[in-house]
Parts: sequence; C-alpha cells; structure tokens
Amino acid sequence: MAVTQAPRYPLLFNPKARSQRAQRAASFIMERATRFALYATSSPEEARDLAAKFAAEGEPVVVAAGGDGTLNAVLQGLAGSVTALGVIPAGTMNVFARELGIPYGNLDKAFEVIEQGYIREIDLFAVNGSPFVQMAGLGFDASVIEETTWESKKMLGPLAYLLAAVKVLGEKPPMMEVITADGRREEGVAVLAGNGTLYGGQLPLFRKADNQDEMLDILVFKESGYRLVLDSFANLARGGVDLSDSVTHLQAGCFTVRCDVDFPIQVDGELLGRDHEAYFRSMERRLRVLAPEQPMVSRFGEAMKALWGWTRKMQGVE
Repeated sequence: MAVTQAPRYPLLFNPKARSQRAQRAASFIMERATRFALYATSSPEEARDLAAKFAAEGEPVVVAAGGDGTLNAVLQGLAGSVTALGVIPAGTMNVFARELGIPYGNLDKAFEVIEQGYIREIDLFAVNGSPFVQMAGLGFDASVIEETTWESKKMLGPLAYLLAAVKVLGEKPPMMEVITADGRREEGVAVLAGNGTLYGGQLPLFRKADNQDEMLDILVFKESGYRLVLDSFANLARGGVDLSDSVTHLQAGCFTVRCDVDFPIQVDGELLGRDHEAYFRSMERRLRVLAPEQPMVSRFGEAMKALWGWTRKMQGVE
C-alpha cells in the first residue's frame, strides 16, 4: 500500500527578526522542519527573487513567515504567477493576515489554514510598477515610515512610529493632486489607497473596500498636522474616516498622484522611495492566497467592534 507523503512547502523568512513574535515563529517552524524547506533571506530583494524562482519552477505554494514587509517582498515575486501564497504571521501588525481572517495569534491554526488548501484570489495593484496587496500611502504615513529607523524600532517597538509621527506632524506638507482615469481630480496633503478595509492593525480606514472588486478605495486628506489625526480618529468613532469634511473618498482601479516636489511612497508598510508622480494600476492576474473560507465583510465588523471598545475605554466607559 502506497503511503502519501505530506507536502513540503518552501518557506521564506528573515533570520534577523528579533521580536518575541518572530522568535516564537522560529521555534514553531523548527518544530515542523520536516514540513518546510527553509530559506533564510538577507533582504526583501532576495525574498522576491527566491519567490519568483519557485513560481517559475511550478511550486504550487510558497510560504512567507514574517510581517507585512516580508509578505510584500514574497508577493512581488509571485505576482503574475499561479503559485499560491501561504502565510505564517510573525510580524508586529500582520495587517494582511487580519484582513483575510488568518489566525495571527495562533501559529498552529495559521498552519491549519495552509494545510486545508482553500485558495482565495485577491486583487493585486501596483504603484510605479511595485505590487502591493493591502494598501499604499503617499505623504504623511509614508513620511512616518521614512523617519522611523531600524534602530528605533528595535529599541522602542511601535512607540518608534509614534515618535516619528510627532515630528512629521509639525512639518508643512506639499499639496498633491489625485487624477482618476475617468477625469476626477482632488487635491490634498496625504493620500491613502486601500485594497482591504484595515490599516495599521485593526483600524478600519477603508470601510467600503473589497479586495475582489478590482477597485482601490482612495482617501484624500485635506488637513495637515494634528488636525489630520484628530479628524481621522473622531470620524472613525462615528463610523468612517471619509465622513469628515476634510477627507474625500474615491474609488478607482487606475489613478495618478502628482506633486511639484518629491513625496515619500510606502506599500504594505514598507518605504518604496520618493517621486513626484505615483501611477496606480490593477494587475492582470490576481494573487492566490491560502486563507480561511469566510466572508470578507466580517473582518470589517470585527474591526469596528474593536475600535468602538477602544473608544469607550479611552472615555472611561465600561
């Protein structure tokens, strides 16, 4: 009688990650070493190239163990292929895993999702040729990422981003213009483009987003400084950032952002660089992801409950 051997998945990870979550993931992976072919990557470029190599060789699944930055590097290599992405959430935020309902606090259950083999096809977009799956930011939030050093993240964790945000909020940003393919135009000091509902963890910034509708949800922020943050949180508590008069909401599959000076661009939480123009487009082939078989709408509902609980706690209401 023939014995069916369990598949051995190529797994890409960053061996330099030193957070507690990353260390737990490393132990989890080593305990299941017979199920993975391990590849330690020294840079996002190496992770991208390895993923592309596996896709070209016809691997059905490539697993990324890490946070959203690691996932973005791997999906860049898988973009345009039929190879499915498996996710072992080992980052600080794990926004993409949260979006798809992949258990980010239980690695055993996350691995069960891979083993179950259900594939969801997710819209994939690119800005200036660089693919992303969750969101992209131009201006304020990209400036915060640009200002946050690796050393400060290592020492302070998420607090490092808060300190960088305080610095960026005191600066005067340039004005950017958003131009959609159908001719709509909006001006603002910061732009966020969401493929999914979540931003930065459990914040449901893009309440109308659907990562299978071939559209990006675009938020154009008119106000800068602390008004930008205060308006955003106040209106999130009301039900949506776009309810503010200082934020315009658009939907488009293709659009351009222009500015007289270079501005920072981030994709999936990683700094892409600076440019005076950003061209967004949908990619022809969707990304195939191993994910739970559940409705996407439930992720927004869970995020809103979490936000409402946080707001009441801050107000001293039990």
